[in-house]
Amino acid sequence: MKCIAIDDEPLALQLLRDNISKIPYLELVASCRNVFDAMKALEEYKIDLIFIDIQMPGLTGLEFIKSLENKPLVILITAYKQYALESYDLAVVDYLVKPVALDRFIKACNRAKEQYELKADKHNNVVVSSLDYFFLNADYSHVKIMFDDITWMEGLRDYVKIHLKSSNKPLLFRTSLKAIEPELPPLKFIRIHKSYIVAIASITSIRKASVFIKDMELPIGETYREIVEKIIRN
Repeated sequence: MKCIAIDDEPLALQLLRDNISKIPYLELVASCRNVFDAMKALEEYKIDLIFIDIQMPGLTGLEFIKSLENKPLVILITAYKQYALESYDLAVVDYLVKPVALDRFIKACNRAKEQYELKADKHNNVVVSSLDYFFLNADYSHVKIMFDDITWMEGLRDYVKIHLKSSNKPLLFRTSLKAIEPELPPLKFIRIHKSYIVAIASITSIRKASVFIKDMELPIGETYREIVEKIIRN
């Protein structure tokens, strides 16, 4: 599960990072001192879980959560007990009061993992198992793209370039990798970099810092290195 940690206190943020590093199924992709840095992380990565403090300058943790349209799972970590009731209205996974004991932290993370797996099972049963294509909008048309026809995808700010086996010319769509990634079968595609998603079947070789699709070399981002290594081990 990809997660981010948000706390304006440096020592509290470091402790949170240390605790997250002890949980084998969590991958910390960003640690933020304010919600504005967190917004950038949410734009760049597909985040499954947010750890967030409540009292922060500019925008509180609760205000930030309320502002999210597609809300990931949330665990609140705060020094104040009085926000617990309001947090339940936001359907957060758990509400932890500082200082947080490690066993209590692990219990909250396990609860998040259960909800994440339940959600993933529902998604796989409804979408991934039944579809071998998806549609993308382009010039007032809906373009059908077969998953097995894709070799790799490149994110270019507000656009995504999709390279296909059936065409020498890539297709360009006004969207983002973050929007496309949830639609892709997880057993067929892997994100190797903030700007690249590749079809696993199209990979011809992997080096320490690169994935090769025939003669095309694509970089592996540091955040995604462990995921790529799992493919090699499997």
